[in-house]
Amino acid sequence: VQLQASGGGLVQAGGSLRLSCTASGRALSNFYMGWFREAPGKDREFVGGINWSSGNTYYADSVKGRFTVSRDNAKNTVYLQMNSLKLDDTAVYYCAARTSPRLVLVTIRGGYDYWGQGTQVTVSS
Repeated sequence: VQLQASGGGLVQAGGSLRLSCTASGRALSNFYMGWFREAPGKDREFVGGINWSSGNTYYADSVKGRFTVSRDNAKNTVYLQMNSLKLDDTAVYYCAARTSPRLVLVTIRGGYDYWGQGTQVTVSS
């Protein structure tokens, strides 16, 4: 599976951005798609994810209510809609894929098999 992330950019605090991650090479019906982010000097952390088959989503507490993960089956694309952005949301954002189900929490970086290249999101004051 190859993942191509896009949509990052510079946005003012309080603004919105939508990231996209398009997958190729394999159908995603048995996959879980996750979004992670890595800020300078910090570990890569889980942001949110979606079970491709069921559509069930899960979010980190820090983004719950502000970020939404969705998918488009026809386009083989997963989205991360980010609203009410804060300075602390500044990071490189990565999409990732893992087979599902798996006996590893979806929040664990090491549980993912495939990663996109990352896209920079910068929130300014």
